[in-house]
Amino acid sequence: MIPNVLTIAGSDSSGGAGLQADLKTFQEYGVYGFNAITSIVTMDPSDNWSHHVTPLATTLVEQQLTTIFAGKNITALKTGMLGDIETIDLTAHYIKQFDVPYVVIDPVMACKGTTELLQPENVLRLKDQLLPLATVVTPNLLEAKFLAEVEDITTLDEMKEAAKKIIALGAKNVVIKGGKQFDSQEAIDLFYDGETFVTLTSPKIETHHNHGAGCTFAAATTAGLAKGLSPLEAVSLAKDFVTSAIQHGVTINSYVGHIWHGAYFHADERLQVEDK
Repeated sequence: MIPNVLTIAGSDSSGGAGLQADLKTFQEYGVYGFNAITSIVTMDPSDNWSHHVTPLATTLVEQQLTTIFAGKNITALKTGMLGDIETIDLTAHYIKQFDVPYVVIDPVMACKGTTELLQPENVLRLKDQLLPLATVVTPNLLEAKFLAEVEDITTLDEMKEAAKKIIALGAKNVVIKGGKQFDSQEAIDLFYDGETFVTLTSPKIETHHNHGAGCTFAAATTAGLAKGLSPLEAVSLAKDFVTSAIQHGVTINSYVGHIWHGAYFHADERLQVEDK
């Protein structure tokens, strides 16, 4: 049986992040993907590729979720960019009402390359309503800082302290994505289940082709859980999946380079057409 997996997230018009990244990842993992769109993100090439976020009405999000949950059971669910407090509450309601077995919370708070929160008022609601439902929560360093209410995270020890605070909010597991931010030859992520810390490392890849990496990591973790992996196994495979996707990134436009979701499972080799 193919597991059914849902993403509740924003739409990235450039195709590399958001629900587009999620659905591509789900397909690569062999799970059946559903999506509920919470917002539409665009970039303006005439204004230094500035981001613009347009939230969808909560009533429209609910209509999508009604359609999705009227079918087969959802095995696993991930959240990405949630437009407003009402949508956060709605998401929590559906998770609890339908007793979704695996929940991955990707606490999207800012667009890549920025440090300004998209919706500052959402952070407290997310912590209160969604983190206690999370099988795994996947913040980057900026998001972990706001969730844990700490200063800038610049060391592995500071990551561990933030992870403890996030677990105290109710999440079963947390992985803080340090990525390439530290002065190291390795990309470092930290997994914590409330008892044991596991440091996940991979060679640092010097590239700007990393658009969608965070969304893809959470989506891969979600799909891994749906396929029966443990949280640590799902997170570890997700890291390998994203690392390969970054290594084989592609140029989309003059501003952004996307990761290639088909890299890890060799999508480019599936259909070979002979030259005529």
